[in-house]
Amino acid sequence: MRKYEGAFILLSNLEEDVRNAEIEKVKNIITERQGTIEKVNEWGQRRLAYEIDKKREGYYVFIEFTAGADAVNEIDRICKISDNFVRHMITVDESN
Repeated sequence: MRKYEGAFILLSNLEEDVRNAEIEKVKNIITERQGTIEKVNEWGQRRLAYEIDKKREGYYVFIEFTAGADAVNEIDRICKISDNFVRHMITVDESN
């Protein structure tokens, strides 16, 4: 188990319940695979640094968690096939 930080940008025009369901989906993947969620930081709606697929804004969410590689791979897979995620990135937290 390693510490990770996930950065997720969701579509800015999603309804709140849909957006929360997508965030919960990621959190459930972590906990179902014996991982722990340290912190969830929702920045909310922000302007993107550059246009992505003709979109200028996104909803930013950062999740710090501890999990195995299988959870990270599943999160990556789910984010790639979902149309609600604009971008995502999961990095290993080397601060410890």
